[in-house]
Amino acid sequence: MKKRIRGVSYHVEVYGEGPPLLLLHGFTGSTETWYPLIPYWKNWQLVMVDIIGHGLTECPDELDRYHIESVAADLHELLQQLEIHRAHVLGYSMGGRLALTFAIRYPHRVETLLLESSSPGLKTEEERQLRIQNDEALAMEIEQYGVQAFIDKWEQQPLFATQRQLPETARRRIRTERLRHQAKGLANSLRGMGTGKQPSWWEHLSQIKTPTLLLCGELDQKFCQIASKMVELLPNSYMSKISDAGHAIHVEQPEIFAKIINEFIEKGGCVNGD
Repeated sequence: MKKRIRGVSYHVEVYGEGPPLLLLHGFTGSTETWYPLIPYWKNWQLVMVDIIGHGLTECPDELDRYHIESVAADLHELLQQLEIHRAHVLGYSMGGRLALTFAIRYPHRVETLLLESSSPGLKTEEERQLRIQNDEALAMEIEQYGVQAFIDKWEQQPLFATQRQLPETARRRIRTERLRHQAKGLANSLRGMGTGKQPSWWEHLSQIKTPTLLLCGELDQKFCQIASKMVELLPNSYMSKISDAGHAIHVEQPEIFAKIINEFIEKGGCVNGD
């Protein structure tokens, strides 16, 4: 379905019945990211959205519309339009940064917060400025050489090395999803919503009372280290490290990933032993 949200046409898909679970994909992802997980999540009303600049959602020219706090405001409006008061919110990578931003800005809307391979942003201004420069260079590459050339390069990152062990059908599905994007959308997403552009939320973590689950793949050392630091600062949080998985746990270990999400939500934001 299409939803007009604060002047932008959003692509939204809703499946099933039950407590709502809002699903937020990563950079170069879309609602299709979550399709393989649908059979495992039959107890929830799944609300999937193509984040601005991605998939079938509009790609506006104005960079301000891509700022992470502006997109969080879009999600707030979306839930209002869908008449959803509170939702469980799951975000992967970029979608995790958005989910965290949403939980900070609209805590009354979030039942539980589930962050897969994500971060609160960068701590120092120096780190942020360097990342902004790097993202601008990537954005210019996308505009100059096109989406396919960018995706060819993007897929060679060490971050995604573990995905090369996936079956050919899974790798082809992910690549097809990535290639469907528009150059303008991906470029503007990097410029407006990149890790360097967003606020650093590290100092806000201690204020988040929402039950939070941090998931990382054991082969993704960088994001496991980030999760370890986050769990020390979040007062009501748990960390789950998944074996034989890298950055995209939902792709590499979908059954285990789905089971962990189900159990955390069903237990009201607790883990086994609590």
